[in-house]
Amino acid sequence: MYKSKYNYEGTVMEFDRVIATRWQASTWAVSPEKAKTNLAYQFKRMTGRIPSCKISLPGTLNKVV
Repeated sequence: MYKSKYNYEGTVMEFDRVIATRWQASTWAVSPEKAKTNLAYQFKRMTGRIPSCKISLPGTLNKVV
């Protein structure tokens, strides 16, 4: 499978509560859905949250060409 690079910039939400207003990160993934999953995991690791914490990324996900 071919992986593409995705950049994210935007809000991070935990259980419908905004916890970061302008977070930026990037990842390599096979699809935009997988990229958002990877980025949510990155955020959890960076901020010391447990894996079962519900993180959503409603901001802009851009595929780098």
